[in-house]
Amino acid sequence: MSPDLLAFHVRITGKVQGVSYRAWTRDKALQLGLTGWVRNEGDGSVSALIVGTSTSTAAMLEHFCDGPAGSHVSAVEPQTVILDREPDGFVIEHKR
Repeated sequence: MSPDLLAFHVRITGKVQGVSYRAWTRDKALQLGLTGWVRNEGDGSVSALIVGTSTSTAAMLEHFCDGPAGSHVSAVEPQTVILDREPDGFVIEHKR
C-alpha cells in the first residue's frame, strides 16, 4: 500500500442500523475517493474500513459523526490499521 494512504477500522454505535447507514457510508466514501468496506454488526453497531489520504479519511471520520437522516450516532471509534495492499473499490459487506 502507498505510504501516502492511511487506513482506519471504525466502529460506529448508536441508532445506525435500519437507517441506510451502510449505503450512505458507501456513497460518501466514493465521493471522497476512499476504498474499503462497511457492514452491520450483530451488536447493532456498524463497522467500516476506510483507506485514503489524510484529508479524505479525516473528512469521512467527521461524516461518520453526522450519519444519514434518521440516524443518531453515539460514538465513532477509529483505530489505525496497517494493510499490505489497498482494497479495490468500496463495498457493503454482509453482517458477520
